[in-house]
Order: sequence, then C-alpha cells, then structure tokens
Amino acid sequence: MHTLPIAPDAPWLAPLAGYSDLPFRMLCRSFGAACAVTEMVSAKGLVYGGFGTTRLLNTAPGDGPLVVQIFGAEPDIFERAMPQLLEQGFTHFDLNAGCSVRKVNKSGSGSALMAKPALLLKIAEVMLRAAGPGRVGVKMRLGFAPGEENFLDLGKALEDLGAGWLTLHPRTARQLFGGAADWSRIGELVRAVDIPVLASGDLFSAEAAARCLAESGASGVMFARGALTDPMIFQRLRDILAGREPAPRSAEALAEAAALHIRLARELEGTPRALRALRAFLPRYAKGFSGIRAVRQALLECRTWEELEATAGSIAALYGTAAPLAQAELADLQDGCLA
Repeated sequence: MHTLPIAPDAPWLAPLAGYSDLPFRMLCRSFGAACAVTEMVSAKGLVYGGFGTTRLLNTAPGDGPLVVQIFGAEPDIFERAMPQLLEQGFTHFDLNAGCSVRKVNKSGSGSALMAKPALLLKIAEVMLRAAGPGRVGVKMRLGFAPGEENFLDLGKALEDLGAGWLTLHPRTARQLFGGAADWSRIGELVRAVDIPVLASGDLFSAEAAARCLAESGASGVMFARGALTDPMIFQRLRDILAGREPAPRSAEALAEAAALHIRLARELEGTPRALRALRAFLPRYAKGFSGIRAVRQALLECRTWEELEATAGSIAALYGTAAPLAQAELADLQDGCLA
C-alpha cells in the first residue's frame, strides 16, 4: 500500500520542529537517510496563510522521498488543507499525534489527540480520503497519561482506515521525555498490526537503533535527537546492519558535516534567518567534545557566511570523547517537538 522505503536498513529523519528544514534534510540524505519528514506544519497555517508555513514546505530536487507532517485538531480544517498540499505535489503525509510540547497540546493537537481517539481517527480518515490508502501515517505515543494507554486499539483502527504505516514513541504524552523509552511496547504494536511500524524514542546512536530493531521487531527506525548531534547516524546504522564497523564519531568528520550543512543552507536558502539558525545549530554536532564552549561563542559572533565557514572549521580541532551520547547528555535537546 505504501511506496516509501521502510526497512531496518532504511532509516528515516524524524520531523524536528525548528531543525528538519530543507538544508538539514539534504544533509541527512547525503549520509544515508532513506526518507525525511518535514517540520510539523500547522493545518490552520496552511488554510489561513500563517507566518512561516510556506518556508516549512520548501523542497528541491533530491529532497525525496518526503513526508509532510501536519498538526491540528479540527477535521474541517484538514478538509481544506489537504487539497492545498496535494496541489503542490506532495503525496505522503503524517499526522502528528506524538508531540508533547505544552503549546501544541493546549490547542488539542499533537499528543493531546491521544486523549481523544475518536477525533484522531476522524482527522486520519479525512487525510486518507484526500491522499488515498497507504499514503498517510500517524506518529503517536502510548497514550495521553500512564494508565490511559490506547496505542494498540488506535493502531488497529488506523490500519482498518487504510493508514500506510505507524510510528510509535513509547512514552505517554505526560511523560514528555522522562524515564526511558520502553521499546518492548513497540514490539506489542508490531504484533498487533500488519502495516509497518517505525520505532522512535531514545535512538541516540546507531548502536541503540540496532538494539531497538532487534528487541522490537520494528520495520524501521526514525532518528530524531540522535541526528541532531550526529547527522552521519544513518550511515552508521546501515554499516552495523550490513556487518561493517561504523566510522567513529570524530571531530574531523563532524567538522566536514558542518561545512556541508553550511554550503547547503547558503545555496538552498541563503537568508539571514538561515545564517542565524546555523550559528546555534552547529555546536550541537560537537557535543561531548572538549573545547566546544569557545567554538559555540565564536559561532554566535559570526555575521557572514564566510565567517561561519571559517569558524565551523575549528570543530575539527576539538578533542575528547567520541562515544555515543547518552540521554543525560542530550537533555538540552529536549526543547521543541523532537521525537
């Protein structure tokens, strides 16, 4: 029913609010991302022309396969938004029922939909009717709160509606990013439905993703926070699954990735906004290496693309641990809807 690459060795880039823009998607594709999902797009923004919505849908040759993730809580708004996206040439879509950020949940969107399963299913039905069977997925959590887990019933109902795939972050909405993601619950969903299930949650390294695939039986994985600190994580997973030793996470390699990211952002956007965004983004690549604080400050002071390129090169001179980052080390990445 779906035409997207879904397999253990075909890792996806997750929808990362504020991060998975066109340049970052193209960067991750160059390192083995088989599919990418846009930043979450407001259904209301599409209908009423909200500020910034158009930029979120920027794409280019080579930016495919691409899935557009949409959030909202009103079926009638989705009825009006979907034709716009189809007219622009987009073919695959994802309903956000997993984002636990307060401002999103306050609108009844994101993981708040887990508390209103009938509404979630109605929105999914609207999307599927417009796009066609197999062209819509849903990213969800276990439920809204502990003791209110309904992901299995929802998964089965979404399959019956014609959903092409499901993505599960195995925490409840109320848990946010607390505790550890319970990959065994992904396995429960895998056994309950016949459509592909993508795993999400605490995939901070390629090694963790390989373990998750083995433990859960998921059809594939979706990298979120792990990709922010290591855009080469996609190729590392492919290497592990092929029985090859993945390249170490080195400062030199991350500096090369930063240089490519800068070139892509300059070529594909080239705006002052893109420059400012990269100044804050690039230090994430080198988290865990000594000396990053000075590099971060120097990057924030860059005013031109040339200064940014020259300063980012200093990442190669950093030293320290090259081990996969642990959850505690990624605490500062848990702002925004990242998983």
